[in-house]
Formats: sequence, structure tokens, C-alpha cells
Amino acid sequence: MPLDTQVSRFLDRLAVAAPRGAGELTVTERRAAIERLLALGGEPEPVARLEKRSIPGPAGTLRAWVYTPAGAPLGLLPGLVYFHGGGFVAGGLETHDGICRSIANASGCRLISVDYRLGPEARFPAALLDACAATRWTAEQAQRLGIDARRLGVCGDSAGATLAAVVAQTLAAEGGPSLALQCLVCPILDYSAETASRDAFGSGYLLDRETLQHDLRHYMGDGADPGDPRVSPLRAQRLEGLPPACIHTAECDPLRDEGAAYAQRLEQAGVRVSYRCHPGMVHLFYGLQAVIPYAQTAYRLIGADIRALLESRETP
Repeated sequence: MPLDTQVSRFLDRLAVAAPRGAGELTVTERRAAIERLLALGGEPEPVARLEKRSIPGPAGTLRAWVYTPAGAPLGLLPGLVYFHGGGFVAGGLETHDGICRSIANASGCRLISVDYRLGPEARFPAALLDACAATRWTAEQAQRLGIDARRLGVCGDSAGATLAAVVAQTLAAEGGPSLALQCLVCPILDYSAETASRDAFGSGYLLDRETLQHDLRHYMGDGADPGDPRVSPLRAQRLEGLPPACIHTAECDPLRDEGAAYAQRLEQAGVRVSYRCHPGMVHLFYGLQAVIPYAQTAYRLIGADIRALLESRETP
């Protein structure tokens, strides 16, 4: 299927407005660019409640925003620990507020968005340590947070989905806490990948090879191994015993093929998987609702997939 017409028009405007490649940007400029992009998400959806908290992390407190979905019933809700995208160097609670609201409402989950540490100020594996600590804390405090611990999962987009996948692998390897699902939206799963989608969409489709290399360099430093499974979870040797997965990719995203490959590997390992590829879409389309209305459809599908995976875990 060809590139969606609205997406194509947006990319044309973006190319004129921001002609510099990511390799020429400082980290400060990269962060500002993410803020400008996600400002195109439009008016964020209302939720029943937004609570701003501080939670313990391995190197000090972490900020976290807890979203209660609109129309939520009384009592315990399923929960999602959410990690924002931004290549491990950009993004935060504020930039991804609209995305979190939409996922919380669509899924019916109480969602905890975690402000993990970013590079280059805090290099690899700082973000992963924060993500694991936040997930363990949420599992321990589930009752106080109004979450059914039996229906707790992890979720993220782009590099945040990398974190969600690695957290799921790490907790499974360490014996818990047990997770009900992992939801990965346009995930980066192999920083050393050479795929058909990276060849076809590696330049001119919002996310490009240059941006991936720029971000990884600032997060991991020089000489780091991009094939390390803690940053490229598709490279993990064993995937048995992982929680059910909901994976969403975009057709015109260089990351598409690694998302599909991870879904296939998980299925081969006996893991329940729901996989969707959104036609005509590019990376980050879900955060650009004001210019790409299809994002609303995608959220409904993401929510439906999360709900379906959680059905078997409902408290009697």
C-alpha cells in the first residue's frame, strides 16, 4: 500500500521546515525537535484523573504520572507501566502526555508513565535500570495504586518499547514479578539490523538511519555494542516464558521488519502474540493526531488488543 496521503503531505511540509539531518543536531536541538513534533498531537484527551508522583529509582527519585482512564469503574483496574520514546536521549512525561492519555482511555488501564534517565547525562544502562525499578515498584504498590497486580503489563513506543521489551525479558529471567503483557508500539528491537524496511524507509520517512545512530551514540557512548540484547532485544537468545505481546508497527517505518521478526520469534517460542502493521503510516504517526487522524483508529486497535490479552487474567 502506498504512503497515506495525509502522511505524505505532512512529510513534505516537514522536509521544508526542518531540512537539517539529525547528525547535525545537538542533543538539546534533538529534544526540542521532539517537543515540536509531538505538539502536533492536538488537544489531549480528558482522563478521569492525573496524579503526579515521585517514585524510588536506583539513582534517586523518578517522576511518574499516573493516569486513570475516563469512565473507569470503581475498584482495581489493569495497569500499564509506560516508557516514552525519544531514542533514549529525548522525550519525557510532558511530550508524551497525549499518547499516554489515549492509550489509557483506549485500553481501560491505569497507566504509570515513567520519567527515566536520558543520555548522554545518564548513559546505558541507566534507562533500563530505571525502567526495571519502576516496574518492580508498581507491582509491589499495585493495591495502593488501584491496580490489579495480576493484570499488570509494560508498554512503550519507539525506544520506550525497547525498554518495555527488555524489562519483560529481564523480569522473566529473574523470576518476577510476573507481567500480564507487553505492548510495543513501533519498537526499536535491533539497532544493528539490516532489513528491507530499513533500506526502503531509512531516509525521508520521519525516522531515519542517521537519527538512530545519533541517538544510540549519545546514549551508549563510543565503542558500545549495538547488538547487546539489553538495547536490541531481538538479539536475545531465548524468548520462552515471556508475557503475551501486543506489537504494532507502521508500514513505512524503517523499524517495521524487526517488529514483525520479534512477533514471529515470540510465537515460535510459544508466546501469545497479537501483531498489527498500520498501512501507509510512518514512525510516530500515533503521536501526530492533529495532522494524521488515522492515529485515532490505531489507538482503538491498540486498546482492543490490550483488552483481549488481559481478558484471561481478570480477577474472578
